[in-house]
Amino acid sequence: MSPSASPDDDKPRAIFLMGPTASGKTDLAMGISEHLPVELVSVDSALVYRGLDIGSAKPSEQELARYPHRLIDICDPSESYSAGDFRRDALAAMADISAAGRIPLLVGGTMLYFRALLQGMAELPQADPRLRAEIEARAQRDGWPALHAELAQVDPELAAELHPNHSVRIERGLEVYRLTGRPLSELRREQAREPVTDHYRVTQLALLPRDRALLHERIERRFRQMLERGFVEEVRGLRARGDLHEDLPAIRAVGYRQVWQYLSGELTYDEMAEAGIAATRQLAKRQLTWLRRWPDLAHIYLQAPDGTLRKNDEILAEALKFLA
Repeated sequence: MSPSASPDDDKPRAIFLMGPTASGKTDLAMGISEHLPVELVSVDSALVYRGLDIGSAKPSEQELARYPHRLIDICDPSESYSAGDFRRDALAAMADISAAGRIPLLVGGTMLYFRALLQGMAELPQADPRLRAEIEARAQRDGWPALHAELAQVDPELAAELHPNHSVRIERGLEVYRLTGRPLSELRREQAREPVTDHYRVTQLALLPRDRALLHERIERRFRQMLERGFVEEVRGLRARGDLHEDLPAIRAVGYRQVWQYLSGELTYDEMAEAGIAATRQLAKRQLTWLRRWPDLAHIYLQAPDGTLRKNDEILAEALKFLA
């Protein structure tokens, strides 16, 4: 190794492209693939499910034919898919792509999945179906904010990270505490992890708005376009299967929960649309909170400093400079 060389130089390369929902990450990733020998890996907790197409903003069949993505359509909506499952599958995909002499480009907005790769996963107890059923029954009765308040008593560090309606992670935090008698946040700090940077030279990019109002506008426009494209009919088809219900992770996905409630008669059409837009904006707010404190992250902005929207080719050119 030459004096100026780094131990990381011998590692295969990987690219992480993050950002809030509706920021244009997928389009940028597809643009990058026209210039670099990358293969795309989805980092999205909704895109893993078959049949969740319109409401998840899944790339079209034509886009996927031209720009194949790994980890899309790998689960039935009746199944659960965890951050640990993602870490296992993503590492296998990355190894396969690297072995073929290409660069894995991981693109998406599920920040918990990116963290599982970057920090590794603690060895934690397996899910307990009986205990989960008990927690979910209490949530039905008292609401998730009440369980969030309970979590804050036993694991204030984890609770501080979570929105009071973040049902999946609240449930897991309470479950781990009940099973072990110790906070999940404490166990994660203690237990051995294997960060992906032990094996890959990772470049991290985030596609961000300068003004959240732009993102809010894009979120509303996209949600209404989803409705026009048949989002309600998509969820009606999922309901017609008969084996799916509102407590499954797939149906709890942003947008799907609200359309499900509309079809159940809990919301009017207009209430559903407004609730879906509001929930998507809340998701974007959480993603931006993660990204503000994310280390080693290069920021690419959708807008110029004066607030004008940048052209796609400008954004792509900036991304390629970071990746040169």
